[in-house]
Amino acid sequence: MIEVGEFPILETNRLILRQVTQDDANSLLKYLSDKDVMKYVGLEPFKSIDDALDEISWYKSIFEKRTGIRWGITLKDQGEVIGSCGFLNLVPKHYRSEIGVELSGEHWGKGIAGEAFEAVIRYGFEQMNLQRIEALIEPPNKQSQKLAEKQGFIREGLLRNYEFTCGKFDDLYMYSLLKKDFNIKQ
Repeated sequence: MIEVGEFPILETNRLILRQVTQDDANSLLKYLSDKDVMKYVGLEPFKSIDDALDEISWYKSIFEKRTGIRWGITLKDQGEVIGSCGFLNLVPKHYRSEIGVELSGEHWGKGIAGEAFEAVIRYGFEQMNLQRIEALIEPPNKQSQKLAEKQGFIREGLLRNYEFTCGKFDDLYMYSLLKKDFNIKQ
């Protein structure tokens, strides 16, 4: 699944997906303090550099524990982290994981999230040997639903009151993509 050792770097036409470090804390704070970016993330908008450092520590811990992996999304010609994408809640026994992505609002509508999403999905199926990738998406989050569907994800159903975040219960759509379906799309 996730190998111990060096953090993998993924490259697309416009992007480099790399490990997020403490040096990226200000970049994370910039977009994770935006209420529009955080609307469907299940966390309150970040208020301090400590919030960003805690997030970076979490990224590091899931990689070290091999329960997930989160890449920072950077534009090739810049290097500043403008979002993140990756796997969490990895279940090696069942060859499945959840996927998530968020992106700075100033980069919405440019196909960046889709480009990062596809690279991470490909890594999951080809390098981690996943058979199933799940995406849990709030019903009002139409943009994430479109992003998932564009990659071939199928909406399987509604998980009612599935999470309690930010003081409320959230319903979530369960989407999935199977390795065999992703390979057909290619």
